[in-house]
Amino acid sequence: MIRPSARLLWSVLGAGCLALVVGSLILTVWLDLRPCALCIFQRLLFIVLGLLALAAAGLGPRRAALVPGLLVLSCALAGVGISAYQVWLQLQPPDSASCGGGPLGFIDPLVDWLGERLPTLFLATGFCDEAGPPILGLGLAQWALVGFSACVVGALWAIAARRRIPGLGA
Repeated sequence: MIRPSARLLWSVLGAGCLALVVGSLILTVWLDLRPCALCIFQRLLFIVLGLLALAAAGLGPRRAALVPGLLVLSCALAGVGISAYQVWLQLQPPDSASCGGGPLGFIDPLVDWLGERLPTLFLATGFCDEAGPPILGLGLAQWALVGFSACVVGALWAIAARRRIPGLGA
């Protein structure tokens, strides 16, 4: 059985995350979507995940690759939590829940700051409880949850693949 190397897994994960960001930008324009603060924060997390995964790929089989690898895993788990929270918000009855001022209150100031500097990439103009049109049966928050979950699996796989190299892992 062929086992992919950690470098290949990190490269695919990094490229996939950055492709998701490009895809979200295309969908935003094509479907005239208004992303909310949680959507923008998830976009930021995918950018960070992509860059960290590519850093881990660049470090190859060295022990130092474990640092960005564990950061990828941590960011992906945070993304799972945030996207699951947004999916939950969107499942609530209309006008019963909102993302503003809730448990994720640190996100709004960060997204506002980023939106002022790079509005094309980070300007939030929508509401978190609006699901938008489904794509292949799922809303974008649900797709983000799938993407972050795949990142968790990919990071665990890449970390495990690194440990199989003789002399590098326990």
